[in-house]
Amino acid sequence: MTVNKYYSITELTREFGVSTRTLRFYEDEGLLHPERRGRTRLFRAADRRLLQEILRGRRIGFTINEIREIIKVYKEPPGELGQLKLMMKRIDEKRDELRQKRKDIDETLEELDNAEEACLTRLAEIGVST
Repeated sequence: MTVNKYYSITELTREFGVSTRTLRFYEDEGLLHPERRGRTRLFRAADRRLLQEILRGRRIGFTINEIREIIKVYKEPPGELGQLKLMMKRIDEKRDELRQKRKDIDETLEELDNAEEACLTRLAEIGVST
């Protein structure tokens, strides 16, 4: 006989370091579906695992809609295979996006260096030491 283990909202907030507001948000967004007993939310082990995956997705930069899409693919045919393929596609997209951001940051830093050098040159021309 298996015992149905439920987690309270407080247990999950402590375990994952998120606020109750965050959990309610994921519930409002349809990502989590805790059972209700009166005003009390009871989260199952599956909800806990799903929360873990949602938070991992958020850490690597997925939007709520991207996470929702990945969850939806998992629950429908082709199931896990489809989810894994979609996840790999999203990872590639996110990686490309981050590489572009890094390139943009490097270019901006170079522009700032050039602007600073121009300022230093002009200050030297007008006889101001730095």
